[in-house]
Amino acid sequence: MLSYPFMQNAFLVGTLIAIVSGFIGVFVVARHMSFLSHTLSEIGFAGASFGLFMGWSPLVGMLIFTILSATTIGELGMEEGRSESLISAVSAVAIGLGIAFLALSQKNASAATSILFGSIFSISHENIIQVVILAVIVLVVGLICYRPLRHFAFDYNTAIFSLKHIVWIEVLFLILMAMTVAISSQIVGSLLIFILITLPASAAMRWGRTVWQMIGLAILFGIVGVWSALILSYWTNVPVSFYIAIIEAGIYFVSLINKDE
Repeated sequence: MLSYPFMQNAFLVGTLIAIVSGFIGVFVVARHMSFLSHTLSEIGFAGASFGLFMGWSPLVGMLIFTILSATTIGELGMEEGRSESLISAVSAVAIGLGIAFLALSQKNASAATSILFGSIFSISHENIIQVVILAVIVLVVGLICYRPLRHFAFDYNTAIFSLKHIVWIEVLFLILMAMTVAISSQIVGSLLIFILITLPASAAMRWGRTVWQMIGLAILFGIVGVWSALILSYWTNVPVSFYIAIIEAGIYFVSLINKDE
């Protein structure tokens, strides 16, 4: 199985995405922004479709749309009174734009399927390089800014008073989140991006006692889900995203049972 180059590429990219998603996912869940990752998945669909329409890589279009949308929604819609309505409106527009761009680009159904559900076994060499670069950027920046990000995510009420440049930290966090969403789509597609970002982190936060333990467990759960899904998909010819969804959901439900005991 690992003798095939496409499987080697899939494991490389899948491992990187699991690491990045686990690292950022802990901060996303701690900051109670899981709903935003779901919204960004729909926005990512519009961005990827726009990329196809423009003749770009879908990943480039997704990056542009998710970064712009994440910072805009994060700054305008985090207030309790209007966040739900704003996100609903943005999601509706994003889905409509995605359908329109796909139709205008005159791509076949396989292009739409790749955007919606991922296409890791057919990922191009160019996309592999893009994913590696983006993953390294997210991890390096996240590690450099770890302490303010931890304070921002886990104790926001005091962070707004004690952290300098809190607005810039929030913008940085939203950009890192958007980049994670964009690169995660290479495995699970735009519709299921939130799975890798939220479920491993949510499970890890029920087992870990420190933030680093949570991050380590989230990465471990993500890697277990991705590796298992790749192996099962190779032998059964069922999409990787299906197995990732089932495995990560199973890990999360086990963590719920363990917490209740």
